[in-house]
Amino acid sequence: MAAADGFMPLSKQDMTDRGLSQVDFVYVCGDAYVDHSSFGMAIIGRILEAHGYSVGLICQPDWKNPDSICEYGEPRLGFLVSSGNMDSMVNHYTVARRRRKTDAYSPGGKTGRRPDYAVIVYCNMIRKKYKKVPLIIGGIEASLRRLGHYDYWSGKVRRSILLDSGADLISYGMGEHSIVEIADALAGGLDIRYLTFIDGTVYKTRQEEDIYDAVRLPDFENIRDSKQAYAESFRVQYMNTDPCNGKRLYECYDGSLYVVQNPPAKPLTQQEMDDVYDMPFMRRWHPSYDREGGIPAFQEVKYSLTSNRGCFGECNFCALTFHEGRIVQARSHESLIREAELFTKEKEFKGYIHDVGGPTAQFRFPACGKQTEKGACPGRRCLYPKPCKNLKIDHSDYLALLRKLRKLPGVKKVFVRSGIRFDYLLADRHADTFLRELCRYHVSGQLRTAPEHVSPEVLKLMGKPDIRVYNQFVRAFEKVNASLGMEQYAVPYLISSHPGSTLRDAVALAEYLCAARLSPEQVQDFYPTPGTVSTCMYYTGLDPLTMKPVYVASDPHEKAMQRALIQFRKPENYDLVKEALLREHREDLIGFGKGCLIPPRRPSFRGKENGKNRRRT
Repeated sequence: MAAADGFMPLSKQDMTDRGLSQVDFVYVCGDAYVDHSSFGMAIIGRILEAHGYSVGLICQPDWKNPDSICEYGEPRLGFLVSSGNMDSMVNHYTVARRRRKTDAYSPGGKTGRRPDYAVIVYCNMIRKKYKKVPLIIGGIEASLRRLGHYDYWSGKVRRSILLDSGADLISYGMGEHSIVEIADALAGGLDIRYLTFIDGTVYKTRQEEDIYDAVRLPDFENIRDSKQAYAESFRVQYMNTDPCNGKRLYECYDGSLYVVQNPPAKPLTQQEMDDVYDMPFMRRWHPSYDREGGIPAFQEVKYSLTSNRGCFGECNFCALTFHEGRIVQARSHESLIREAELFTKEKEFKGYIHDVGGPTAQFRFPACGKQTEKGACPGRRCLYPKPCKNLKIDHSDYLALLRKLRKLPGVKKVFVRSGIRFDYLLADRHADTFLRELCRYHVSGQLRTAPEHVSPEVLKLMGKPDIRVYNQFVRAFEKVNASLGMEQYAVPYLISSHPGSTLRDAVALAEYLCAARLSPEQVQDFYPTPGTVSTCMYYTGLDPLTMKPVYVASDPHEKAMQRALIQFRKPENYDLVKEALLREHREDLIGFGKGCLIPPRRPSFRGKENGKNRRRT
């Protein structure tokens, strides 16, 4: 389909209007259709179109009615299934396992448009109707559940999603390379049973002798029954996430069925990145959602620019290593400027580009010269505990990009909201130059930063630098703003109850916030999601990278106290904070003196915070 066709088909009528009697692929997705490069369904669909394949979309089908996935009939080559931009369980539930009240990826933000474990449900629907049609799953939910994994919401270790869904193949990671290889192979007449050779995919087989050059992981029954075996298996998986040196992995189920993970797909080149983002996206949600108010998630990205993907920051609580990888890929300045110029032609654009970045805003190239050919170093990190001596530390390319963007006619302001990696910034010998321009032109009063905690042990388990590095950054940030005559603040992101965090560590964090006169309005309880080192710690009580025991706050009441300590100034947290301080024998923090967190008695007034002259963050 050509660019003039506008949106991809969302119904059988759209298909016939294009002169098609059958589509090559039917893409079933848990998200509503937004034709924009920030949405995985749009990228994969447009890539297939660019390679000559037709795609029909079925968005948020009625999972209680199997006929809802029969809109186009049987596709010529296969079904593609994704839960959408989020894992469906994260989309549905808070860390306290309470149902969320809104769904940003559904029309009008309404909930109830997709099932729990959406990929499995959709695939089972398809299999009831089309038993032999090739079925390929992808996206974040399938990608991070590709092998046996701990599932926080059920509290148990689940099998590979490939087995529970009945799918034939998983395209894991970002998927641009693998989906084209899959499509070409199927179009060439190859049975999907024989697609065992494509990087970035997971397949199943009963023929162990056909699995070559591979590492056998502990059997599923072993990781299900032994937390140590689970941690050991996770460590092997983690050490093989690199596209250059990652091994083929496989695990056995019931003694005769094998799930095989091929090595990750190679990163996109800059030209390939440009090609992806230059595709003819309509850059809005499908018009059929207008009457319901559109798709809320789109507003966050409508006037933002994705300049990179991948991250060598490698925080333990983040799944990027398993999904996007450690090797940074970036678009050219020209590609980003072309997209920004599209903004200026839209009537709704007010002159403000909301963000230029990615997982980490200022990463614009691989960490060092050898990564592209030899991959990231197994067992070593680029930034932790200190920046590697081989790390390429240079903000000049990102700074040049920001300068070009803010000079475009029609652009009033270019903001950076993705988040800055402060340890990387401080390691740059030209840090002052970048920080001065950042503060002067690209901060809207607050700059997102992520110290996450203050305890040395907790930071170590997070893979984050010592709090002294963050303090150094804050001093530099405040000094630059003072010299510019600007009042701006570094806003710290904090995580409560991360594995390793004891109640004593939470008290130490509260003392730090009190001394810094910070009053966080938002705190994230640690959320155990598939594909992270920290989730493995949470489930097993072991650090899989060292196999040393880790304290885990799993009791809901203790977790509530740790969270309350971070927001100790909130009157509604008084009882929890007092209980925590008494439990830790820190009565010295109860009083009216400097450094005290709470007064001896609950304040009688309501709706106010005790204390004055605090920075709200």
